[in-house]
This record gives sequence, C-alpha cells and structure tokens, in this order.
Amino acid sequence: MTTRIDQPFTAADLSGLRSACTGPVLTPDQPGYADEVATWNLSVRLRPAVVVGAAGPDDVVAAVRWATERGLAIGVNATGHGAVPNADGALLVSTRRMTSVRVDPVLGTATVAAGARMRDVTAAAAPYGLAPVQGSTGSAGAVGYTLGGGLGVMSRTFGLAVDHVTTIDVVTLDGRLRTVDADHDADLFWALRGGRGNFGVVTSYRTMLQRLSTFYGGGLFFDGADAGEVLHRYRAWIADHSDRTSSSVALLRLPPDPRLPEPIRGRFVAHLRMAHVGEPEEGSRLAGAMRASAPVLLETLGRLPTTALDAVHLDPVDPMPTHERGLLLDDLAAGVVEAVLARAGGAVEHPLVVTDLRNLGGAIARPPERPSAVPGRDAAALLFTLAPAVPPLAEAGPRAVQALFDAVEPWRSTSTLPSFLGRSFRPADVQGAWPQASLDRLLAVKGAWDPANQLRVGHALLGADDVG
Repeated sequence: MTTRIDQPFTAADLSGLRSACTGPVLTPDQPGYADEVATWNLSVRLRPAVVVGAAGPDDVVAAVRWATERGLAIGVNATGHGAVPNADGALLVSTRRMTSVRVDPVLGTATVAAGARMRDVTAAAAPYGLAPVQGSTGSAGAVGYTLGGGLGVMSRTFGLAVDHVTTIDVVTLDGRLRTVDADHDADLFWALRGGRGNFGVVTSYRTMLQRLSTFYGGGLFFDGADAGEVLHRYRAWIADHSDRTSSSVALLRLPPDPRLPEPIRGRFVAHLRMAHVGEPEEGSRLAGAMRASAPVLLETLGRLPTTALDAVHLDPVDPMPTHERGLLLDDLAAGVVEAVLARAGGAVEHPLVVTDLRNLGGAIARPPERPSAVPGRDAAALLFTLAPAVPPLAEAGPRAVQALFDAVEPWRSTSTLPSFLGRSFRPADVQGAWPQASLDRLLAVKGAWDPANQLRVGHALLGADDVG
C-alpha cells in the first residue's frame, strides 16, 4: 500500500536531487522506501514525501538545501529508536549508511558518524581499553542517544554520554556543514546537546572515551511475588552507594520465549541490575544485600567486558510495537515504590510489561565541563515504563502508563530527560522537558538557526504553525 502526498516539487526537482546525492532518493511508491523509513518501534509509521539515504555529509548538505528551497519540513532517521509519527510530507534524511567510527587511542576519543549504533562505538573502542558511556542497549543510534542526553549503564560513575562530546559536525539550514564546539558557535553547540534535532542535521560528533575494559555487573532475578520486598530493599541499598556503582530495578513480564533462561521464561519477575567500576569481589559484596532480599531465581552477575554492557539490562533487541515513556523523580520515596507496585505489579494481564526505576545522582548531578541543554541533572531517579502497542493492549497501554504517572505525581520532577519523552511529541509536551530559563535559551537558538521552523520532525520544540 502506498500513500499519496501532494508536495511542492516536480519529477524534475526530484531528478535534480538524485543527481546531487550519492545515496538513494526515494518516494513512497518506490522499492526500498519502506526499509529506509523503518523504525524500531513498529507502532510508529514515518510517511515522508521523500527520503534521502545519505551516503555521507555531502548528501545531507544537498538534501537540506533542496528541502529549504521548497519549504519542506526536515527530519532524520537512523535506527528509529526515538521516532514519533510526525514526518508526513517531510523530507527525511536516513543516516543508516553513515556508520563509521574512528578511534584515536592516543587522545582517547571516538569520531562517530550519524548512522552508527552505540554498540559500534563500544566495539571500536574496546581493543584499546576504552569505552563510551553506553546506555541500556547498544542497538540505539549513537547520535540520538548521546545528544538526547545519554543516560548510561555507568552514568553515576562517568556522567551522561553528552557530557563527553567535544565537537559536533552539523548541517544547518543555510546548507552549510559546520563544526561547532564550546568556542565556535557555542550557543548552537549547547543547544544540540540535549535539544534533539531542532537546530540542524548532525553528521558526526567527537567524544572523549573512558579508560575501561571490564566491570562487575549483570543482574539478579526474583519472583514477582517478592517484588515489594525487593523494591523496598533497593531503596535502602542505594542510599550509601559511591559513584562507582550504578543500578536500577525493574518489574518485567517476560514472554515464553525459548531464548530466555528457563527459570525466568514466561514469568513476572523483579530484576535488579548493577554495574560496578571496581574489583569483582567488592561488587559481589555490594550485591549481597540484594541477594538476601528474596530467593534468587537467576543470577547473571560477574566480571564482564565493556562489549557485554547489553547483558546488564537485557533490553529487547528485536523491533516491536510499543508505547513507552519516562519521567524524573525528585525522590525515590516509599510512596513511589508503593505506587509502582499498585500500578505495575499483580495480575499477569497488566499491560505494563517493563517498569524500571533507575538510581541517578553521582556524576550525573555534577556540573559538566562543557555545559549543555540537558535538563534534570538534580533528579534522584528515573521512572520508565513500556507497554506493547498491539491489540488488545493498544488502548490499555497508554492508559496504564498515564495511571502510573498520575500515581507518582507528588514526587515528579519538573524536568524530563529528552530521550525519555517517548510518543509525547506535542510541542507543549516537548517544551515541558526543560526549566523555563533553558527553554527560553533553546527557543532563542531555534529562532537564530531555523527561523522558518523546518526542523519540526521528531520531538520538535515548535509545531507546523509556529514561527521559530
């Protein structure tokens, strides 16, 4: 099935764009279009009028210039992890061919192209005893994850991924490829780190890496019937943790997937995750208090290489239709735990299949060397939840997410990490992620660099009828 979208360009215009690009230029009626606009979240459909499969920065420049001349909205798609369904009629730049990662082991840096995944960065850095601040899944796009904030598995130790970005290569709406940093177009550099894709199309970034090759981590799985004891013990357990320990705890409704270990397959479980930068013996001692909270169904803790970071959270790998969202909490209070247990525990038919509490603080809360637009650094915890967006849960899932959020409202922070906005893409919701002073600065940068508001695909600060 194809979608007909009337747009202000002709076949001759498209021919000109194709001549200017090395990668494919596709419209909805052409083979390859569906693959180019595919997203990880299968419930999100991107329907741009034209998609450019950029082979490199020159293609991005050509695409931006072409769209600007015709007044088209512009968006970007890499892995589709953070996609939202507002690309109708736009020009979409697909960066999935731009996957290079260059590591400088002497400087301890990585230069990461726009289509690379975080696992590519981790794999490229590992032979040199280096590592990026990777999140819970290495399958996420590096640019979207990092510039959205980049809450990593070990962020209490190393801070957010965005804190280590030193330069960004970006195509701005005047059709120029610029390299920005703290000394060159500093306001744009600040806004790009945390402000998502509202200011330009990023083609690559450079980041400092961490001197790290192994860590102690993994998880403990408990029966869901013991979730109350586990979650309350977790609150007490994290109180005295140093910055060397990052952790989270989740309620999971696991499918009867034969790839899952038999002790947890098809069960409702509580999953304690941790990553400790230190000696394995020390990490194991720390985990002892949680082991004692309830009978352990399965333990996966041990000394791991940085290339095994995905083994901490064990996030789903295969694309799936979901409704997901996160919020920040000022306090991981007993009332939060009770609200989570009431809204996400209990009956097997409950639509919230993942409900995750992540301990923040540590290096996250410290002012970074290079300030950015990322909000919410002073929050105590992140609450994230996910429901399948499939019948009969497609309608029940969003209601369950909202009910959970309503229940924790007394402890809710006024800011939100942009990477956890989920399907909320109304400009009012997006703007609400930042405190007013930061929002005012972001809108000023938006007005300076995208006055016509063409970059309004994805988590956009302004809607189609707004003026930057």
